[in-house]
Amino acid sequence: MSYRPNITNVTKASSNDKEGLYEFIIKLADGTECRAFYNRFPEWKMTNISRLLKTPCPVCRKDFICKCMESFTADFEEQMTGDEWINKAIAE
Repeated sequence: MSYRPNITNVTKASSNDKEGLYEFIIKLADGTECRAFYNRFPEWKMTNISRLLKTPCPVCRKDFICKCMESFTADFEEQMTGDEWINKAIAE
């Protein structure tokens, strides 16, 4: 069974509206939290994602820094734009 990230909540951590840079904290259904960086111009694009070190990685089970979440960038972007998580987080 392969891992599938499922976003349950997104909060805006910080932003630079002038430059179009945003940082979001993404909470997943399995309890994992990630930090994602987005650039708004010319359209929304994820520039980086990393797992916050609160729980072991659900992919490799490491309890320290790993880059496993980067391989799911397309899944995250699809959910963030398709489910309008970005707009909901900015509106708060």
